[in-house]
Parts: sequence; structure tokens; C-alpha cells
Amino acid sequence: MLITLPLLPACGGSDPPMPRSIATVPFGTTSTGEVVDLFTMTNANGIEVRAITYGGIILSIKTPDRDGRWDDIVLGFDSLEPYEAGSPYFGSIIGRYGNRIAGGRFTLDGETFALATNNGPNHLHGGDIGFDKVVWRGEPFEREDAVGVVFTYSSPDGEEGYPGTLNVRVTYTLTDADELIFDYHATTDRATPVNLTQHSYFNLAGAAADNVLGHELTIDASRFTPVDSTLIPTGELVPVEGTPFDFRTARSIGARIDVDDPQLQNGLGYDHNFVLDADPNVTSGLTENIGASLHRAAFVLEPVTGRTLEIHTEEPGIQFYSGNFLDGTIAGKAGRAYGHRSGFCLETQHYPDSPNQPAFPSTILRPGEEYATRTVLIFGVAG
Repeated sequence: MLITLPLLPACGGSDPPMPRSIATVPFGTTSTGEVVDLFTMTNANGIEVRAITYGGIILSIKTPDRDGRWDDIVLGFDSLEPYEAGSPYFGSIIGRYGNRIAGGRFTLDGETFALATNNGPNHLHGGDIGFDKVVWRGEPFEREDAVGVVFTYSSPDGEEGYPGTLNVRVTYTLTDADELIFDYHATTDRATPVNLTQHSYFNLAGAAADNVLGHELTIDASRFTPVDSTLIPTGELVPVEGTPFDFRTARSIGARIDVDDPQLQNGLGYDHNFVLDADPNVTSGLTENIGASLHRAAFVLEPVTGRTLEIHTEEPGIQFYSGNFLDGTIAGKAGRAYGHRSGFCLETQHYPDSPNQPAFPSTILRPGEEYATRTVLIFGVAG
């Protein structure tokens, strides 16, 4: 059974949803017979986030522009079937390992593990059936200043080639301060790599917008990890100064995306990990309950609508992907074709291929330890 929910207005609307609430309805049944639930979170200001238990996917995020017009600012589909049929990770939880592992292999404690090579010669985003393609358990909650959902999943030993049973909990919290908080937790009974992230594609101009090239982006990173032709890091941490990767001050995404640069040619645009500077003094917009260990990672302004997105994280890196592989062949919400660079991703993370790169921050989780990390998105409007 498939259920298609009412579509959001293609060009926005003047009326926000009802104030703070959390609602649960069926969204459909997978091809293997698993029931999928939909959660609609609405905060006191009317911002609405819809997410499903299949992949922990965020279906939509509805926010106002500077004129009070509401629109959906993430890419995706209207029903379950196209997510199962083949999605470029729209809105999903990524794991066990976000990003790439070279050759689909790593050695841990003297043992070599073979993973799926589902991205050319490499392993990407957890393999053939990563966390984006499983049904999670979802439990809604409501408190005085927020609503949210706790997603849980137990990944068995050997799933997609990874060692150990990994018990995962990912909490989405929508606060009345217009923050969407991602809290990631995991424990294991055997040493294993873990690198969880969230893979929403944003277009702050709204559902009817063509591309994201006019968005103005700031990334708080003075270095990035260059990649080879298969998008595996070379192991270097290279300064962004004097390169098209310098977003320390705001630049439009499209300003330098097509310049003659070997790294942009490797990624067909931006598809790179940025090494965050982790300046603890850059904390504007955060409420007290967020935590002192976060640092600002990125800020995005869409100048026409005035919508803004600010990202804070405890992670050391962020992957900026400019939608280079979107080519108009995917029919998204309301049947709209998602063309080249019609969405961007900013995925907080540890660095790609860390299990094979001893100089990178470790992603190995061991028994008795807890994987715990937080990322916060703040939605706003510039005057």
C-alpha cells in the first residue's frame, strides 16, 4: 500500500501550519511488507518538518521567507515508492559510514574487512543497503519548548560487511527557537567504524526554484581534503586560501564552480570535505540547551527570499556537495524534474576514508564506548 500526502504549495503560501504539535500517520508499506510511519513536527512559530521511519528520511522542511511566504526547502518525493526505487540519499540518515571508503576495504585490529563497492571502485554511505534503506523505529515526543522523534535501529554483526552489532539512536528535535537538532548515539559489541550524518538536499529559494548557484555560502574552514579522480582523499589538508574552496567569507555557490581547477574537475563541482576551524567564539543564534562543545560550520543565505540556514556541529568536518550529479532524470515532488545543481548538501562528518587514513581523526568505536555527536540547523530570515 502506498500513501501520497497532500503536496506543499509549489510557490509558497501565506499561512503557516498550526502551532507546536507532533502527529503520526501511516506513510505506506515497503516492498518487503514493513509499515512506514510519517511524523509531522511543527514548532510554535509554524516551522514544519516531516520525517518517515524509512531511512529516517526528512520529506520536507517548511519555512517562511522575508515576506512571510511559506515553502518547502528540501528536495525529495511525495510517496514511499521512489525512495525505495532509487534515491540519491534525499533527506536520509547515512551510516554506518557516511562518505567514501577507498576500495571498499579497511583493516582493523589486524583483520581486513570487505565492503560493497557501490560507487565506482569505492564504498559509499554504508553500502548497498545502508541506514538510508532500512526501516527505523520511531518514537515521537513533546516537551515545553520542542517536539521531535527518536529513531532507533540495530545493525547486526556483518551487515554490509561491517563488524559488530551496532545499536543506533538518532533524535530529531525541532525547537521553538527554529533549530532542528540531530543527536547521534551508538554503541557496539565489537570495534567498528562509525560516521553518521544527515543527507538533506536544500534549496532555500523554495520548491519551484531551478538551482542553488545564487545561494551565498560561508564555510568556517581554512583547509579542505583534496581528492583523487574517484573522490577519495589524498591524505593532505590543503589551505583554501587562493583556491575556489575559500568560503571563509560569503561567496555565491556558482561564482567559481566552473573554473579550471583540478579538484573541481574531480568532483564535477564541489563534492569535498572541509576541515572545520572549530572557533568556539562563533556561536550566534544558539539556545542555552544546545551545548558548549558546538562550533559554527556554515551559513547560507538565499538573497531573493532572504531565507538563511546556519549549521553548528561537534564534528571536525563538513561535506559540501553542490548537486553535481542531479541531471533532470529524477522526478521529485509534484513530478518536478530535479535539474543540475538544484540542491546542495552540507553533511557534518568525520573525514572520508578515515579507516584507511591514520592521520585523520579516528572513526573507530569500541565496546564500552559511546558514539555521541550533535549537529544543529538554525532556520532564519535576513531582512
